[in-house]
Amino acid sequence: GAMDSAQGSVSVKVPSVIESTNDLLDIPVRIEGDTVVTLSDVASVRRTFKDRASYSHANGERSISVFVYRRSGANSIETATAVRAVADDYRERLPAGVNMFYSQDSSQFAAKQIVELQGNIVTALVLVMLVIFPAMGLRSSLLVAGAIPVSFLFALIFLWLFGHSFNFMVMFGMLLGLGMLIDGAIVITEDAERRITEGETELEAYGAAAKRMFLPVLASTATTLAAFVPLMFWPGVAGAFMGYLPITLLWVLIGALLYALIFAPVLGTTFRRRNRKITAVGAASDSMWDLDWSRLGRFASAYGRLLSLAVRHPLVTVTTVITLVWGIFALHGSRDLGVIFFNENDPTFARVFVRARGNLDVDEAYRLVGQVEKTILQVPEIKNLNMFATTGAGQAQGQRLQYQGGSSADRIGTMYLELVESSERDRSGIEVLEGIRRSTEKFGGVIVEVTAIGSEITAGKPIALQFSSNDRARLVPVVERVREYIVREVEGLRDIEDTLPVPGIEWQLEVDRAAAGLYGADVSTVGLATQLVTNGAKLGEYRPDDADDALDIRIRYPTEDRGVNELDDLRIVTRNGTVPVSNFVTRRATPRLDTIQRADQKDIHVIRADVAPGVLPDSKIREIQAWLDSQTFDPEVDISFRGTTEEQEESIDFLSKAFSFALLLMFALLVTQFNSIYQSTLIMLAIVLSTAGVFLGQVITNQPFSAILSGVGVVSLAGIVVNNNIVLIDTYNVGRREFPNRDIAEIVVLTGLQRLRPVLLTTVTTVIGLLPLASHQSVDFINRKWVSGGELSGYWVPLAQAVVSGLTFATILTLILTPAMLVLPSRMKGMFSRVLTGLRRQTPAPVRLRDGGRAGYANRSPGV
Repeated sequence: GAMDSAQGSVSVKVPSVIESTNDLLDIPVRIEGDTVVTLSDVASVRRTFKDRASYSHANGERSISVFVYRRSGANSIETATAVRAVADDYRERLPAGVNMFYSQDSSQFAAKQIVELQGNIVTALVLVMLVIFPAMGLRSSLLVAGAIPVSFLFALIFLWLFGHSFNFMVMFGMLLGLGMLIDGAIVITEDAERRITEGETELEAYGAAAKRMFLPVLASTATTLAAFVPLMFWPGVAGAFMGYLPITLLWVLIGALLYALIFAPVLGTTFRRRNRKITAVGAASDSMWDLDWSRLGRFASAYGRLLSLAVRHPLVTVTTVITLVWGIFALHGSRDLGVIFFNENDPTFARVFVRARGNLDVDEAYRLVGQVEKTILQVPEIKNLNMFATTGAGQAQGQRLQYQGGSSADRIGTMYLELVESSERDRSGIEVLEGIRRSTEKFGGVIVEVTAIGSEITAGKPIALQFSSNDRARLVPVVERVREYIVREVEGLRDIEDTLPVPGIEWQLEVDRAAAGLYGADVSTVGLATQLVTNGAKLGEYRPDDADDALDIRIRYPTEDRGVNELDDLRIVTRNGTVPVSNFVTRRATPRLDTIQRADQKDIHVIRADVAPGVLPDSKIREIQAWLDSQTFDPEVDISFRGTTEEQEESIDFLSKAFSFALLLMFALLVTQFNSIYQSTLIMLAIVLSTAGVFLGQVITNQPFSAILSGVGVVSLAGIVVNNNIVLIDTYNVGRREFPNRDIAEIVVLTGLQRLRPVLLTTVTTVIGLLPLASHQSVDFINRKWVSGGELSGYWVPLAQAVVSGLTFATILTLILTPAMLVLPSRMKGMFSRVLTGLRRQTPAPVRLRDGGRAGYANRSPGV
């Protein structure tokens, strides 16, 4: 406190802070007369470490690991670079014999992907130019190619303005948009060049082409964006991962539209030809509606004959195509290729979980995990191996190391593997991990799980079966029965685990409160005495000068006096002296209960399982679900598939809704463009039928349907397919307006021939840009690398295959089915007209008599 006096105020303090070990040694614990017993007489006081809770190894040597996690929204490559700079700056101050190295650096993999994807974009650009140049010439191909850098720069500017990071999903969006963004430039440039050959000047030709194709190009871009805009609202983890794709395509296509309508015509009129081959308009052999068949090439002539046959028999053509599409869907259904959530590539990183049951201490766990570690270190393809052995309290300290959604009740060790580069090993990552799994099967009583670390979308095991009930006791029999079926009957599953209590015991000291009260003791007194045998009773804490954090002050018995039997020999001090706790305490062994899990206010248990290579989780889920439907379980227990299965169902449901909404939005835009319900419906039908090409490609390649990547491919395909149909139908409508008296079939054939080159160019440029990835090849033009089955291409194979196969099939529909369906209404109208005319000729006509009355009917011959 403080003492006030006439001269002022003086503070008074009683210092009692523990500052050193001596402060503890001088504390009196008992006084008998003139004899004082201090703490130093009955105890030893020393500064030491806490009880070991875990062991850590790096490549077989003792280690301390620092895990660095980036904040949400931070750039992983920049963060890793900054961390390395700090660590390297400290390297010179390391003590002798201490080595520091980096492991599990995922930023290097991300940087490698970006560099490789940049090379693939340049490769796609070169391939696209190789296609455009022979078809359109150097001048026109350069005009078209200019759309690529302008659109990419436009997209990057707006991505930066809106705070989006530059990642490999953005780059893949650019790669996917590479073939689409030049469609408008191709259409306008091709139309302008045709006008120039007919005698118009560059200024007149490009001005007229821009005006003529303004609405078709605008409508095609709008309908393409309509396909991708719903994807921007994709919820969940999958949406966070894939959300950059539609955003990137949005800005790329807007930039491409501005280039096609404004910059390309300006550049076309600026860079004029010096020598132009002008053909008189009246004698133009390749004029749009006065075509000389003898001047057509072999391919165009063959297409013209095929198209003429299709429009002469439109009903047969439509029936044939629909039958073909139905056959493709039936073939795909019969093959039962299955569904996967997300495609994973060849792994570079992996986890190894070591599981064992029993009351193990950390040293026993360390010994068992160390044996597994020595076996794995013999694998030559391993670059780095980090091992963590932990049990009991150490599991709580190391919980960040556990994989998402897993059960760590019986896990005694975790290892993180980093394989050498795929180019430096003879085996794939999957083969290496399978070899590790086989080599560790020899350890009896220990379960070793080897799991590849894939994307964050598919974290955890692919099969997760959740049991929930308001009564926990009802769960255990159902879980045990289902687990027994899965283990014994379902083939192809492995690493099966559940959240049931792990077999083990714990000691409970039951206190007779009444008897304890007779001795002046209670439960808290017994608990304090028991802590002297276990982790020690915490008396307080102090902060020495050489420590950053406060240190605990604990009192406990020596090591040799801390055991299970010591619990029966404990004595506590009461008012009647020291009393054995066995007078009122009963020690009893009970089953150990590790954790209690709840979800939605219900108790739950979960069974998780992994699948063997080549086994689809979807097929096993359907097999388990069929068995569950045939069983009679406790009605109070709810059973449902969670985890990846739940995410997969949500993604498929969202993509179905997004596809439906995109079709509805497209239809509204098309009706506005064409002012025709039939023509708009025709394009919608072409989009729906083009999905058969996706399933045909999966049948040919024997690949399952990826809920995310193939689903996005189908939606992307809808936006691409609509472009060619819009330009084709718009050209047909112009022909109908300019030549109303011409035969519709003739106009349709001429329309198809005129649109043949731009349709093929837009299709081939999109296909050829994605073809390397679709064939699981990574062609890096910049770094001059060709990787077959690499890490980059493995991610995008389902999406690229969906677009390539679907667009190829859709092009056939555009060039054959769409013209046939344009003719179909007039043919059906003519057929019905002929039928009605025939019926009228066969109908009895009334014969008028001389008196003007109607006496009756008589058959009239045609000549009467």
